[in-house]
Parts: sequence; C-alpha cells; structure tokens
Amino acid sequence: MATRTKALGLSCGSSRLKRASTSGSRSQQGNRSPASKWTSQEQAPKALIFICHGIAAECSISIRDTAARLVQAGYAVYGIDHEGHGRSSGRRCYIPNFSDIVTDCVNYFTSICEKPENREKKRFLYGVSMGGGVALLLHRKKPIYWDGAVLLAPMCKISDDMRPHPIVVSALKMVCAVAPSWRIIPIQDIIDKVCKDPEMRKQVRSNPYIYRGKLPLKTYHELLMVSLDIEKNLHEVALSFLVLHGGDDIVTDPSVSKLLFEEASSRDKTFKLYPGMWHALTAELPDDVERVYSDIISWLDERANCPGSV
Repeated sequence: MATRTKALGLSCGSSRLKRASTSGSRSQQGNRSPASKWTSQEQAPKALIFICHGIAAECSISIRDTAARLVQAGYAVYGIDHEGHGRSSGRRCYIPNFSDIVTDCVNYFTSICEKPENREKKRFLYGVSMGGGVALLLHRKKPIYWDGAVLLAPMCKISDDMRPHPIVVSALKMVCAVAPSWRIIPIQDIIDKVCKDPEMRKQVRSNPYIYRGKLPLKTYHELLMVSLDIEKNLHEVALSFLVLHGGDDIVTDPSVSKLLFEEASSRDKTFKLYPGMWHALTAELPDDVERVYSDIISWLDERANCPGSV
C-alpha cells in the first residue's frame, strides 16, 4: 500500500504513475460501480491487467501497491469496485446476484480493451480470493478473449470440511427468499491471521472502504452457489493461468488451487504453493512479498512479450 508504494518511487503523487478514477459501470439495478486505473506517464503499456477484488474489499486503496509494481513493470492496470463494495453504491456487501458482478466487470473491462489504442494489446485478469472466482467466470463468459489470468488464493471450490449438507443449502435458499438482506453471517476479524506484515494490518484496518460487518444471507448464498458451480466446471478452464496460494492459508484451502491446476484443461498452467505463507500473499513480510511479485511479473512478462497467445 502507501508505504511500500512510496518505497518503489511510484506513489500516486509521483510523476511516473498516473492514477485516475472513472465512472466504471452501472448495474441493471442502477447501482454505480466506480473504477480506478493506473498508468505510466512515461511509456505506453505493453499489456493490460484487470483486477477483481475479494469479498468485503475494494479496488482503490487496497490495490495501490500492486498497481504501482505492475505499472513499473510496464503494464496498465484497471479495477472496479464490485456492487456494494468500496466506493460503489448499493447496500454494503450485499450481492443479490453474482452474475451482475461478472456483467459489470465484462462491460467495463471490454470497454477498455476495445479502445483503438488497446485493441492489439494483450489482456490479463488478476483475481484475488472471491475475485479469482470472478475471473474464472469472466473467462467462461468470453472463453477466448483473455490472454491469461493470475489467481491469488482463488474462490473456486468449497473445501470438503466446510461443505454444507444439501439440506442446509436448500434451507438457506428458502430463508433467502424471505429475508435476503438479513445480516446474520459474521465476518471474523481474522486480519491478524491473514496479513502477516504488521504495517499492512494497520493499513487494512484504517481503510474506510473495507466492510467489517456481518454478511447478508443472500451474499453468503451467492458465494456458496458460485463456488459449487465453478467446482463442477473446473475442467472447462482453458486459459493460461498462474495460481498462487499460501500453504498456511485458513481462508481458502490450498487444496482448492491444487485441484484447479489438476482439473483445468489449460495447456499453459502453473501452480505456486508458498509453504508457511497466509491468505494475503501480498501482505506477507517484505522478502516474501518480493518473491510473490517476482513470480507474478515474470509469468506475465513471458506471456505479454511473446507474439501470440500461449
């Protein structure tokens, strides 16, 4: 975030990095999803990267360090606050229909890709946790449109020890039909078990755009159903991807990423497991963060610089 970004010489006030906020897209319900973009003021990007954030998160302050590093590596970076998240309108963290999030991303991301100056540039998705699930659904919606994806601890399966019984799923669906916005699912304060770097913990807790309340029932139901759907169709994943996971992640089971790697039909797929690391791979201690970003940027560079899609 801010401290690390300044250390890179790429703070938002830097002459080298340009950040702008745009209107993003508007959902069918009329909710506004603002977007952010980060570009270099010194050179044209060699490729485009589109960030999909996780549940209760946002795509401006939280993404600043990631965006700065990617811009420094020669990329243009774009992100959007999902409906009910960050600076977007709508009830906080309320997801009435997960497909609306996917549609919002498709509309905004393709509007950037189809600009005349971008049509020949490669396009990469970058999904974090729930955003990994969004990225996989974007690929499903437009299977040959994207040149690859970077997935950090993606939401693409319910681990076996957390899988609810079908009766529970049916009951949840019935309750959602009556009280979809009932906020009953607690979000534990697990920042101390997700972010290893104390400075990053402080910055997460001070971010006013991160949601810390209880999840609405409908949001929980949507996350559950999307995870089950993606799990059933992992074999359909055909794009190039890099999936990264911390070995001691307590939010999403590392076996989920391993299964994605094993089941996907992609010819170009890479799985990186980091023993001892947690859920927020870019909030680890500095040396480990450098290793993660080095792996990400090396993977992107190999595919952004080649003449055709892998």
